[in-house]
Amino acid sequence: MKAAIHPEYTETVIKCVCGAEYPTRSTQKEIQVEICSSCHPFFTGKQKLVDTAGRVDKFKRKYNMK
Repeated sequence: MKAAIHPEYTETVIKCVCGAEYPTRSTQKEIQVEICSSCHPFFTGKQKLVDTAGRVDKFKRKYNMK
């Protein structure tokens, strides 16, 4: 392998919008996610509507749903 061409592989934390944090290692310093295993409906058993940037509203307007 060539020296000094590989990115630095350091410890980082993955942060979810629900507040959960997961320590790991990555080339990125900080990773933000919108949904994780502690808030995903498949793992929690609770159905929850996740509206990212108004996609649900856009869908309803597109198909004239009320």
